[in-house]
Amino acid sequence: MSRLPVIVGFGGYNSAGRSSFHHGFRRTVIESLDAQARQQTLTGLAVMMKLVSVVDGEYRDAEGAALTPAQIEERFAGQILASTLIRRIEKQHLDVNAAHWHKNLEIGGANGQPLSFTVAAKQLPEPLPANWSVEPISDTEVCVTLHERCEIKVDSYRELPVKSAGQLPTGFEPGELYNSRFHPRGLQMTVVGVTDALRSVGIDWARIVERVAPGEIAVFSGSLMTQMDEYGNGGLLQSRLRGHRVSAKHLPLGFNSMPTDFINAYVLGSVGETGTITGACATFLYNLQKGIEGIASGRSRVVVVGNSEAPILPECIEGYAAMGALATEENLRLIEGRDDVDFRRSSRPFGQNCGFTLAESSQYVVLMDDELALELGADIHGAVPDVFINADGFKKSISAPGPGNYLTMAQAVAAASQLVGLDGVRQRSFIHAHGSSTPANRVTESQLLDRVAAAFGIEDWPVTAVKAFVGHSLAPASGDQLISALGSFKYGIIPGIKTIDAVADDVHREHLRILTEDAAVGEQALDVCFINSKGFGGNNASAYVLAPRLVEKMLRKRHGEAAFAAYSERREQTRAAAAAYESRALNGQFDVIYNFGQDLIDDSEIDISADGVKVPGFAKPLAYKQDARYRDMLED
Repeated sequence: MSRLPVIVGFGGYNSAGRSSFHHGFRRTVIESLDAQARQQTLTGLAVMMKLVSVVDGEYRDAEGAALTPAQIEERFAGQILASTLIRRIEKQHLDVNAAHWHKNLEIGGANGQPLSFTVAAKQLPEPLPANWSVEPISDTEVCVTLHERCEIKVDSYRELPVKSAGQLPTGFEPGELYNSRFHPRGLQMTVVGVTDALRSVGIDWARIVERVAPGEIAVFSGSLMTQMDEYGNGGLLQSRLRGHRVSAKHLPLGFNSMPTDFINAYVLGSVGETGTITGACATFLYNLQKGIEGIASGRSRVVVVGNSEAPILPECIEGYAAMGALATEENLRLIEGRDDVDFRRSSRPFGQNCGFTLAESSQYVVLMDDELALELGADIHGAVPDVFINADGFKKSISAPGPGNYLTMAQAVAAASQLVGLDGVRQRSFIHAHGSSTPANRVTESQLLDRVAAAFGIEDWPVTAVKAFVGHSLAPASGDQLISALGSFKYGIIPGIKTIDAVADDVHREHLRILTEDAAVGEQALDVCFINSKGFGGNNASAYVLAPRLVEKMLRKRHGEAAFAAYSERREQTRAAAAAYESRALNGQFDVIYNFGQDLIDDSEIDISADGVKVPGFAKPLAYKQDARYRDMLED
């Protein structure tokens, strides 16, 4: 019997704020929350954004006056709401009205005459151009004479056509939370994001490690675009052209696998299985499939899955804009029919739209097999039994949608129907669509969802798309979807696509209910969420996620009422520890885990035998797996 991969922790950061304890989800449905939940999330954001501080257990404003959560809402709600989710790109990323450029400039003397100028001798190019002559002026300066025209590059600044993105809450800087010197922003977000997920588990990592062998821990993470800012591949590629030197950190810190490596080396200290699987915008689900297959097969017992992406850079914006994939200011102006563009509504899944909106995000989940989760008393937030991945076959355009997504979604619905029954899928499921906000996606994805619904007899299938709020974060995008789905299970609310006034006329929806307002359906009404993801190049993935109450029902049947009752008692301690972290995090104490150069393993102390390997720092040895799969091929 396969082990069930259950979600025992989740966390991270995106433009909605902190993901653990559903705060990011709450921000997207804040209009539908009760006063206590709304004020708690707004207060947590106010602390993250440095609008208020915590002194002696009290919230205080910049003048030192004490504030209650209700007063924080009254004073800062407008500023908090305006400084989260999708919005105009802020200057901490780049000035969209004056993005740095180089302009080619041809210079020479008037009427073909030579042109002379003075420069420092150390600034002369090597070798000198053939049409230059140089005369010393002093020990440090020379006079250069150009005898023919010469092309040079000068600093220039241009306005970017794309001006909106999903950015971390204004004022929140992940690099300030630990010693992040020279770390690219994507790696900073990795460290703080995976820490949030681990802390949310409520069980100390050392205790988890005691219960499993070294090889039974796995990490699958990474980024799609690599680390492209000045501390990673951006610096590597730009330095020579900008007259700077490449550092020893640029290339290695730029690897797209570096988020995985950072988690192993500086957060977990793991020597277990590791990997980075890239599948364009479906990357998170590709890594999730690897994780759940490891648990279902028994190869892994604890898996950390997630991705981190920081693409709000001129190069990324330029690249996607050149493809016509991004929502530009001019096209948004045409859609809205007015000069004043509302950049907060630039991502418009299934409505009148003109392209997607880039976003930064770091999202992680901690998975365990169901037996270990019960043994440790882990809190269970859901389960992911399977992820389906299919390519598109022959294509005319590598970026165009294709048939693969029909295969992934149909398989996901069929698998969920076998588990919870066809009526369960028809009556108690909903979809987190890819919903990229491009004109092509609104037609093609709605058509495939509508056809799948018809095939399984589903009527009025609720559809939402979290990219409307947080934007398209590329590698972590389906992680944004998954964590939003967990929030719906918790609160019984499906977020409406509130950035559109109406569903576009060309959207297929005979069997779909594309929500434009939050739908409070109740926790008992949701058993399954389907996560759909489509990526450039034919990278399609669909998963189905089970609600925690359904998972508990399954575990009672598998392990028995007595075992589940004992587990429930152990879980209370776990929940108390997790709640203690939540309290600290609301006060701005994020307890970031970053162990640089600590607890190093001495290779000489590794004990290797014919039965297994004993690794210092791990209570259990790595036992060799008994593998008889191919033995009969050699037997007489």
